[in-house]
Amino acid sequence: MNQTVKELMDRKSVRVYEEQQIGLDKKAAIIEAALQAPTAGNMTLYSIIDITDQELKKKLSVSCDNQPFIAQAPMVLVFVADYQKWYDLFCKYEDAVRAPGMGDLMLAAEDALIAAQNAVVAAESMGIGSCYIGDILEQYETHRELLSLPRYAVPAAMVVFGYPTKQQKEREKPRRLRPEAVVFENSYRRLNPEAFQNELNKVTDRGEDFKRWIKAFCNRKWNSDFSREMSRSVKAMMNQWEKEEQETDEV
Repeated sequence: MNQTVKELMDRKSVRVYEEQQIGLDKKAAIIEAALQAPTAGNMTLYSIIDITDQELKKKLSVSCDNQPFIAQAPMVLVFVADYQKWYDLFCKYEDAVRAPGMGDLMLAAEDALIAAQNAVVAAESMGIGSCYIGDILEQYETHRELLSLPRYAVPAAMVVFGYPTKQQKEREKPRRLRPEAVVFENSYRRLNPEAFQNELNKVTDRGEDFKRWIKAFCNRKWNSDFSREMSRSVKAMMNQWEKEEQETDEV
């Protein structure tokens, strides 16, 4: 196993950090690694917001489901799916320009997420831990205002970085699903609940306790207030994008 694959295998989310800043050279290398990620048509359909203001970090730690460790992280990057810059440029030189649609939003989000993962992998290679904050997808209206986002730029991911504590380094990484549960040849294979339960048991060891565990997991994750808010927020994000697409087309 080569070093890159080993680091991918070992990497886990880190939420507790040493009181050690990330050097400017390492920070620059992480960001440059992100910029070298694959991107649709070499368009770089994303922007990266480097959160250096401590008060803004605190606000994000509250808006992102009240997680104080976000404010304590030495480095916080928000990856924004961004079609605004290309749309503005197209409009400058072309008379008839369609407004960005849902496909453009999806493509830009893909670009942003690929760049974010490049940053995570680069950080891991330097001994710097990271954690994705999916809650940036919640409270769209709040985050749009906090980050001064224009109409065709929406948050796709937030990642916090820092040097892991000894406890975090030694913490066991949660086991992942086997390829048999995820990788299908040529066409999708729908797993029935019993088959999927069997696969989950291989990594959770719940056994006879599985029913209680899955009911609790469903209520903690799927039926939770934050999950409902995330769906509401993303719908608002998409409605705003689509609404302004229609308004632009009418002009």
